[in-house]
Amino acid sequence: MSQYTDALKHLTTLTASQGAPWSGINADYAARMVVQNRFRTGLDIAKYTAGIMRKDMADYDADSSSYTQSLGCWHGFIGQQKMLSVKKHQGTTDKSYLYLSGWMVAALRSEFGPLPDQSMHEKTSVASLIEELYTFLRQADARELGDLFKQLDAAKASGQDTGEIEAKINNYETHVVPIIADIDAGFGNEEATYLLAKKMIEAGACCIQIENQVSDAKQCGHQDGKVTVPHEDFLSKINAVRYAFLELGVDDGVIVARTDSLGAGLTQKIPVSQSKGDLASQYNAFLDTSPVTDIASLNEGDLVIKQNGELVKPVRLPNGLFKFKDNTGFDRVVLDCVTSLQHGADLLWIETEKPHVGQIAAMVNAIREKVPNAKLVYNNSPSFNWTLNFRQQIFDAWKEEGKDVSAYDRDALMSVDYDNSELAAAADEKVRTFQKDASREAGIFHHLITLPTYHTAALSTDNLAKGYFGEEGMLAYVRGVQRQEIRQGLACVKHQAMAGSDLGDTHKEYFSGDQALKASGDDNTMNQFD
Repeated sequence: MSQYTDALKHLTTLTASQGAPWSGINADYAARMVVQNRFRTGLDIAKYTAGIMRKDMADYDADSSSYTQSLGCWHGFIGQQKMLSVKKHQGTTDKSYLYLSGWMVAALRSEFGPLPDQSMHEKTSVASLIEELYTFLRQADARELGDLFKQLDAAKASGQDTGEIEAKINNYETHVVPIIADIDAGFGNEEATYLLAKKMIEAGACCIQIENQVSDAKQCGHQDGKVTVPHEDFLSKINAVRYAFLELGVDDGVIVARTDSLGAGLTQKIPVSQSKGDLASQYNAFLDTSPVTDIASLNEGDLVIKQNGELVKPVRLPNGLFKFKDNTGFDRVVLDCVTSLQHGADLLWIETEKPHVGQIAAMVNAIREKVPNAKLVYNNSPSFNWTLNFRQQIFDAWKEEGKDVSAYDRDALMSVDYDNSELAAAADEKVRTFQKDASREAGIFHHLITLPTYHTAALSTDNLAKGYFGEEGMLAYVRGVQRQEIRQGLACVKHQAMAGSDLGDTHKEYFSGDQALKASGDDNTMNQFD
């Protein structure tokens, strides 16, 4: 039986049992409200969406074309509109998630104002945004189901068959989808990580992404100055997140372990090795060191460690940080990823400096020698110059094949002069197929763009402001925004309804009957968009 049918049956019995005191309660109306609010708490959402992610991970293991995708959203309304669009154009929300970007929380949601991605924003703002996103997604469900119930009432009133409408209600697909939520480096020690993870899970997060940078020295993954922590420190935070999931009953919660080692050349501390070849020893083996042949050559405060039977002095910078050997990023990434998967992580995130399928595949293949089902969440970052990167990749491939590339200047391939060239067309095709190619060849289960809606908000606002304050005047809005909403069938063109006025009118009818003062009468200007 459907949720609606079950709710109606239960509430009909319940209201009847209460007798006269509940005579003003309509069991059907109450059942509709139950269906329109399928998820009572954030934990209900976390448990539901964790199951979706686990199924999707199994689907990907069986078929790499079954990858998943998301866009980063910095406000509940943006997340809602994204999922409305996905469902409208794709016909389903299947394999579509939301991404919560720490970068965008810092840049757009902090009470301090715009901040860089350095874990300086309020940690509570992360959990608050998760709750906000799900509030808007649940409202999208309520609004659409409300429209279906109106259709059901109209069909009943006219004596039409209601089977098709009832089937749509019974089989309604929710807009509530998994959120991959960025906890940065944990905002402190492992206890702080646990406490914040609990808040995020209680808000609805089924998947938490954590990175192996030093918490108080965290940098954006696409900036310099990144400092990693020893494996033991990172694993303690992975454990903290898992304990948070288990405490709250989200037994299949998902942990994404991110490594920044490819672009991080520094560590804050040297871990203590307990036995030869242990994790600390492997981490320390990457340190840039110089041999100590004479104790007398050491300066006051110098630090010396024993490696492979010899004394060596790690290179230490004036700020006290220690330097890794050059060209060890690849091997450190592989060790990070294998270690994380062997100690509780479910998915990997490798932060790279460019979107190159071959580079990513090389690391994933090395990881899969130890963990065969290893798979990635990958950042299709706006920090990459996608046009230039892929044009240069095509240029290099053609040159290696012996194709004549004399018509192109590799360093100037971003130029508009090349936009209509054969090379540009080939590069754009590689960009178009990047997700399919990388999921097939490089183990990428989930493709996300961290901060796309930051850029779309800036671009659309610039275009509107340019015209509205220029010669176009009001036409800039009418032609560039409203007319496009109407032509493309955006429900948001009826902004009053999108904000909940129709839902409110319906509830007023439930609560007050004929006395209800409603907003959707003849004088509501939204009727111009019917």
